[in-house]
Amino acid sequence: MPFAPGVLERPALEVAPLLLGAVLTRGAVSVRITEVEAYLGRIDPGSHAFRGRTPRTATMFGPAGYLYAYFSYGMHVCANVVCSPEGEASALLLRGGEVIAGIDEARIRRPTSKTDADLARGPARLTKALGIVLGDDGADLGRSQTTSWVVRAPLMLKRM
Repeated sequence: MPFAPGVLERPALEVAPLLLGAVLTRGAVSVRITEVEAYLGRIDPGSHAFRGRTPRTATMFGPAGYLYAYFSYGMHVCANVVCSPEGEASALLLRGGEVIAGIDEARIRRPTSKTDADLARGPARLTKALGIVLGDDGADLGRSQTTSWVVRAPLMLKRM
């Protein structure tokens, strides 16, 4: 079940615990999110949006529920889930997860992983396991029936 409308349109610190246990699916691969890191936009010196909107950070300033993808250290793609109301630019870095479906495809994408538990451990490994590339910046995470992305709320949110 996708997140209810408005759930992601809250401050990153409120959304962070809700995203833990959520499942991000792209194609055949599904990853249960086990670790996130909140970035608070213009009030957070660690946030890409701290210095304001740029072409690189435009997705962070958009509506909640979109993927903000970027290069880290010029060699790895990392991904964030945009949250908070449009214009506030907060996001949650997907720091780690556990592949729960499509493990064979994830292994092909991450052939150097020594164990299955290692496939999505860390932000760059998670994006690699899911096949996230820089061109996925701005992808809609489940609002469209035609998208290949789906973010499902953890079971505890279904009861709320």
